[in-house]
Amino acid sequence: MGKKETTKTRHRNVRIVDEEAVRISAGNPQDRRLNTPQISPGRLTGFVDAGKSRLERFVTRFLRKGRPKVGLINSLKAVALSSWVNIFILILPIAWAAHFSNVNNGQNVFTFPSTFSLCLLGIIPLEKLFDYGGEQMAFYLGRDIGDLVVVTLNNAVEATLAIILLRRCELRLLQSTIIGVVILHLLLIPGTSFIVGGARVLHQDLHPHLTQVNHSLLVMGVLSLLLPAAVFTALDRGAEALPDNSSYIVNDATRDTFLVVSRGLAVILLAVYVASRVYLHDPPGEHDTLAEHPDAPLALLDEEEHLIHGEPEVNQWVCLGMLAVTIALMAATAEWLVDSIEFVREDRGIREEWFGLVLLPIVSFAADGFVAIAYFLRYICEHLLGRQTPPATLAKARAIDLSIQFILFWMPFIVILGWWTNKPISLLFDVFEVAVLIGAMFLVNYVTADAKTNWLEGFAMVSFYSMIALTTWFYDGQIEISEMLNAGGCFIVESSVE
Repeated sequence: MGKKETTKTRHRNVRIVDEEAVRISAGNPQDRRLNTPQISPGRLTGFVDAGKSRLERFVTRFLRKGRPKVGLINSLKAVALSSWVNIFILILPIAWAAHFSNVNNGQNVFTFPSTFSLCLLGIIPLEKLFDYGGEQMAFYLGRDIGDLVVVTLNNAVEATLAIILLRRCELRLLQSTIIGVVILHLLLIPGTSFIVGGARVLHQDLHPHLTQVNHSLLVMGVLSLLLPAAVFTALDRGAEALPDNSSYIVNDATRDTFLVVSRGLAVILLAVYVASRVYLHDPPGEHDTLAEHPDAPLALLDEEEHLIHGEPEVNQWVCLGMLAVTIALMAATAEWLVDSIEFVREDRGIREEWFGLVLLPIVSFAADGFVAIAYFLRYICEHLLGRQTPPATLAKARAIDLSIQFILFWMPFIVILGWWTNKPISLLFDVFEVAVLIGAMFLVNYVTADAKTNWLEGFAMVSFYSMIALTTWFYDGQIEISEMLNAGGCFIVESSVE
């Protein structure tokens, strides 16, 4: 009798667990994490043989051995139909024609504002193709390397813009733009995302372990800019240290010192970024995939499982070729965009500090912003028509990863590139810019400290960015910092704005 009751009780318990799993799967994601069993090691290995070495598993995944391949025609069709904004690619030849018309004939055919608008519209589908290509490559590279590809491609426009400014010796504008890009990705973009994503839920989740790593990396990058500014501020400025004296604080010896310091810091920052990628890709310990971390949001686990068991739409070789062509088109179009927007600054009398810290970064993000606004309007229409989609519980904080990559990789890369091309770009930034960046870093780290976000915190981030834009409008910048950049093959001419 006891044995029969035990069997009956076991079946009853199994039934209760099954019903509870169904109930939890439709309920609160936090309840799912607390009540569902931990994911067994190797669940996310998919079709990859766990007995193979890491390199063999990567090759197997990249070549999709034993899995169906995507044909050339289907790949091209998928790329062409990946988004409705691809229609704007037809604007690219018109934008290029407008640029060369201005170069050869002035503004006889196209005005500079119209050329700027055409270039901006032409970049929109290119940035969308970056996103699509990165998402497709994640099927072949895995989530962590795929995320790195997506982040790098999303930084492509800003990085290209920085290289163009370096080549033109716009060093002071380049420094302002670097800070502007970082605070844009730290405050405005994730803040807007938190507002929209958290409008219908109490909070959204972030990966707590990745968030802690990002906090450390972000603080490291920001403090690397605080050190040169602190040293420059602490230099002796006695009564005789005036511009007409040989002891003036800005001289060739001081410039050389800060260039050496900046290049050393750049090398260290690059090493930190490489080490961070190694750690994120291959953490120590067994079953070390961060997606399988006990505290990982379940939405992140679902995303990883989708990449393993799902089917890509584009062949990996077609995707790589598409990305190469897209990068080439974007680089040229971005240069034409900078050419046309320069006349806006000169004609409108915009301060260089506000132009670099606010306007140029927003222009570089305008394409993504256009797409985001379009999709937001589409979701509103669907809501009004009664086709409301369920809210997402995973916060979209990839923009913070963009800022970390930009300050730890692209900024030191620009310094090293300037060293190679005899452009004296240094990490001695304006004190106001450094202060703004430190404030943005503290706010972001505080908001994401609990690995949760809500719309109010997103609103606070957007509000602080608005404060920065307001105060920068009335700020002219430090003359000493501009004079420190007058060396090598670059000589900056200061122009005051009345």
